Order: sequence, then C-alpha cells, then structure tokens
Amino acid sequence: MTAVEEKPQGGRDEPMDAAGVDRASGPAGFARLVPPGLVFRWAAAATLGVLTVLLSLYALYTVRSILVLVLISLFIAVSLDPAVRWLVRRGMGRPVAVTLVVLVVLALFGVFIWSIVPPLVEQGGKLISNVPDYLRRLPEESRTFRELSDRYNLTNRLSAFVADLPTRIAGGALGFVQQFFGALLSTVTVLVLAIYFMADMPRMRRGLVRLFPHRRRPQVAEIANIVVDKVGAYMIGNLIISLFAGVSAFLCLAILKVPFALPLAIAVAITDLIPLIGATLGAALCVLVTFFTVDLWPAGVIVLIFFVVYQQLENYLIAPRVLRNTVDLSAVAVLLVALIGGSVLGVVGALMAIPIAAAVKVVVTPTIETMHQPPPPAEAVSEAEPSAGADNLGR
Repeated sequence: MTAVEEKPQGGRDEPMDAAGVDRASGPAGFARLVPPGLVFRWAAAATLGVLTVLLSLYALYTVRSILVLVLISLFIAVSLDPAVRWLVRRGMGRPVAVTLVVLVVLALFGVFIWSIVPPLVEQGGKLISNVPDYLRRLPEESRTFRELSDRYNLTNRLSAFVADLPTRIAGGALGFVQQFFGALLSTVTVLVLAIYFMADMPRMRRGLVRLFPHRRRPQVAEIANIVVDKVGAYMIGNLIISLFAGVSAFLCLAILKVPFALPLAIAVAITDLIPLIGATLGAALCVLVTFFTVDLWPAGVIVLIFFVVYQQLENYLIAPRVLRNTVDLSAVAVLLVALIGGSVLGVVGALMAIPIAAAVKVVVTPTIETMHQPPPPAEAVSEAEPSAGADNLGR
C-alpha cells in the first residue's frame, strides 16, 4: 500500500496522505486559495476602519462643548416651536412669527432681570453683611444651637468663614469675570442657534422624514409632530409651575415679614425647575433663612408648613392640570432619567432628560404595541395555508 493515494475530484487529482486527509485543506492549500496580497488588503482595510472610528470619536470628544450648545439650542427651538406654529396658523409668516416670539422672550427676560437685579444685589449684600450679627445672636435665642456651638465651636468657625468671605470673593474675581464672559458667549451662541433652528424647523423636519422609506414617512412625520408638541408643552408648563411656586413663596415670606423675600422667591422659582429635588432645595433654603433672620416659632414653622402644603397642591392639583397630556412617565422612569441627565449635563441635563425620555417613549410605543399584538387565529392560518399551496401549484 503506497503512502500517498490520489482521489479524483472535480475532474482533477488531489493528493491524499495515508490517513485520507486532503493536503490542499492545510496551510499550504489555504495560502494557494487566499493570496497574501488579498490578506494584506483585508488587514489594511480593517486597520483604516478602526482608525476612522477612533478619529471620529476623538473629533466628537474635542467638540463636545459645541455639541452640547447645539443640543441645548435645538431643545429650546423645539420648546418654542408650538408658539411659532400657533402664530403661523393665525396667518403670520414664519420669519415674522419667529422674530415676534424671540422679541417677546427677550423682553420678558429683560423685564425679569431689570426687576430683580437691583433689589437682589441690595438684599443679598445686606444678608451677607448681617450674617455675623445673626450668628452672634443665635446662641442667645436657641439653647440647642448654643450647646452645639459650645461643643464644636460652631460660632467662631462660622464667624471666621464669613469674615474671610470678602477676601475669597475678591481673590476669585478674575476667575469669576472669565466665567461670566464665557457664560455670556455661550448664551449668545445658544440664542443665535435657537433662532436659526426655529426659522428652519419645517425644513429640518422634512429632511428627517426623507431619511426613511416612503411607506414609513407618514408614521415618522406623525411621531415628529407628537414629539415637538410634547416637548414644547412640557417646557412651557414647567415654567408656569415655577412661576406659581415663586409667586406663592414671595407672598408667604412677605406676609410673615421675612427679610430678603424677593431673592428667596426667585431661588424657589429657579430650583423648582429642577426635577424631583428642586422644590425641596428651595423650601429648605427659605426655612433656614427664616430660622436665622426671624425665629423658629412661629415664622419658621409656618414657612415649613406652607411649603409642605404647597408641594402637595403642586404635585396633585397644579402640575397634573398644567402638564396634562404632555409627559406620561412613571415615577421610577422620571427619577432614572433625571439622574442620568443630571450626571451628564448637570441641571440643564436633568431639565432636558424628562421630555426627551417622553419623546423616546412616543417613538418606541408603537413598536412595542405591535410586538404584543395577539397572533392571528388558528383557523385563519389553516385557511391561508391551502390557498398559498394552490397559488404555488398554479405557478
């Protein structure tokens, strides 16, 4: 018996060893089937693909600050688009409607700043200058604070911190000026981009719809309309709720003659925009200032009871009416998306995360409902199979 046998295959002879193994299937045979030049081209293409992905990720990371501004601008444009479309439906041209909405927003913002900045600076300066007197008077009025101060030397430490506060503020003045101009530049950039997005919103929506096949375009257009409506209604409703919170807090503090009622009410309105914990932060700030500036009883207790009652009214009466048909998310989903948005973009991310999550839910819900539809009845399937077989025979 010879060591090598020949096996006819496909009209040609292939060498076989004694064990019956085809030598062409080994490394040498693979080298004949796949030339080294082809392997090199594959490796070069894979390397170029990986480098392209890495460079794209690095480019996105480099311009991440610009992308954040673009995202915020687009979010503001989508939030204001319902007002623009309302004016367009009244017969106004879109450029004129965008200009009018922007002018109204800027006017409201200017009046708001003009009305609060002078008293805010004045009362805030008085608050900082009067903190040492409050700290010296507090041990005499509160036995609990006096015991804690004697044990941990709180009064001296807080007094030293407040006395050193102007020096620290002056030392960080240069950094504050730089941050202020940086924030101003970012604000102007966001405003300009938001104006362009609002003016070009119909074209952007048509371009988004054209990215999908023809049979999907009506569904995509309907989803885009629902998303824009929900985001805009949520943002406008959230601003209205914050206005309610600020006005009610100001009335309560003014009736109790709590100093610095205006800056505290503004702080309540701003913190109320923060999901989940914002209202609690504003209430805690007002209660602490009332405790330090007036007294614990009855003013401090009344302020605490007011915020507890108001939060119940806001959660179960004001918010459901204002945010009707806007955001339909469970409490757990709101908590998770707010935490994720806050960890990514801070307060702005927490504010944007909830309507974005609602928009994602609008997009995903039809697909999930289709997946959970019951299967067709067995009779329909059995009737369809013979007809299909007959069609195949006819063909």
